[in-house]
Amino acid sequence: MPMNTPGTPGWAPIDVILVIWFGLTALSAIYVAWDAFTRNPEMKVMKWGWLLVTLYTGPVGAALYILSCQEPSPGTHEAFVQPLWKQGMGSTIHCLAGDATGIMVAAAITLALGLPMWLDVISEYVFGFLFGLLIFQALFMRDMLGGSYLMAVRRSFLPEWVSMNAVMAGMVPTMVILMSRDMTAMEATSLRFWGVMSLATLVGFAVAYPVNVWLVASGLKHGMGTVRALGRGGHSLAAEERLIEHTTGEVPAPNASTAHHTMKGM
Repeated sequence: MPMNTPGTPGWAPIDVILVIWFGLTALSAIYVAWDAFTRNPEMKVMKWGWLLVTLYTGPVGAALYILSCQEPSPGTHEAFVQPLWKQGMGSTIHCLAGDATGIMVAAAITLALGLPMWLDVISEYVFGFLFGLLIFQALFMRDMLGGSYLMAVRRSFLPEWVSMNAVMAGMVPTMVILMSRDMTAMEATSLRFWGVMSLATLVGFAVAYPVNVWLVASGLKHGMGTVRALGRGGHSLAAEERLIEHTTGEVPAPNASTAHHTMKGM
């Protein structure tokens, strides 16, 4: 169904609000992309994570990026991202980027096919979990854990599953309630569909954030890092060792410490 344009009988105040919101979203995404890819020493996967989440959450995502990840002055990123609340923010962002993307793709496909709501929800869960696990978690962890993708999938599975459930707990009820009250929001060609997705992502973030802070504090997940300080992984050795012990029960090799300090001194 084509979207109504201003001045037509079907144009409602919510449509005007959504046009303004997505205009601000475009500006926010441009700013975050420019800063992240030209000035920020954060890991590449986190840069893409911030860009995707800003596309989904607009000015809110841009504000969170500035407050928790944007380097305030050259050479200060390492210390700036160290607090736990910022590490938890980073963990939530790269989880949400993958999960929300998978959920949106699944929702667009299932709604276009006219599948029942229960099958829609199951598809969103599976797509969101697999996209988050196999791309934004495992690919990221692969570099940190010796380059083994399968090992990264195994070690990322449990924390990603816990985090994904939190994201779904926020997103799915929001989507079901709003879409059931506005049939136009169930069409991927409608601006209202993307408005619902944006709001659902914000709710998913709010629910998942405290869970991710706990996961980071427990050593089950990583937060944000700095590539120039720690090489490809960009995280502290202590956090990596805690993650390996929690997920596998294995004690990291002694030479890991040497490699870490060598990279940090580079």
